[in-house]
Amino acid sequence: MHKSLKKANIFATIAVVLLSVSFTLPMITFHSTLNKIHDNKIDEVSSIAKTTWNIYNQGRYKSIATDKKAHNNLDKMISTQSEIGVASLPIWAVSLEAPNYPKEAFPKGIPVFFHFDGFSGEVHEMNTINHYVGMDPMWVGGIIEREIGIYALLTLTLGMIFFILYNNKILSYIMLVPASLPVLFIADFSYWLYWFGHNLHDWGAFKIKPFMPTVFGNGKIAQFTTHSYPAIGFYILIVISLFSLLAYFSKQKAIKETAVR
Repeated sequence: MHKSLKKANIFATIAVVLLSVSFTLPMITFHSTLNKIHDNKIDEVSSIAKTTWNIYNQGRYKSIATDKKAHNNLDKMISTQSEIGVASLPIWAVSLEAPNYPKEAFPKGIPVFFHFDGFSGEVHEMNTINHYVGMDPMWVGGIIEREIGIYALLTLTLGMIFFILYNNKILSYIMLVPASLPVLFIADFSYWLYWFGHNLHDWGAFKIKPFMPTVFGNGKIAQFTTHSYPAIGFYILIVISLFSLLAYFSKQKAIKETAVR
């Protein structure tokens, strides 16, 4: 086997493992679980979904209203009617500081985490604040993305596996998709922030002009201070992107040099 082809396969393997473990696997095993909990179909929640959630939520933020004894245990979270987020790794973190929220309870503001397939954190509290300024609840945005996300990532994961198994020039272009994931996420995230900020409703108790929420960094909205920064999932996306590019260029080199011979 050509040296560059071996490198390509190693790089692609690292990328697909990171993608699968961080996003694809937890999204598949936890798929529709929150809907079952919401519909009170607790008996239909699989043990695999529970185990996945318990593992992936180790050390993750839980609402301050959550009983500490229920942390990292989905059964207890359900029984105590705690706010439950998705299992996959969070990609972006947004927090909001407001005068009526004490620093002791929220030292870094009210946090919400964005995932490929949903949200986690103080989602209910953030939606309450959004309603206060006439903004739609977060679930209104990215509905299509969340619906097709699991299928898109599963297809991408399989495509990356085909890239490893078959030495084909056309298949090599598959790696450009995971390479672009950080940019695609930022573009989609920015669009929805713009949409929310420019589609305010009159029923808000506090009237503000249309605005563009801060995508990255610290911002100010009325009397609120916002913080918007990457979470662990985004850094993993960057690593996936780098290894995907290395895999792509290594295979292109191998194909080119093999063809010359």
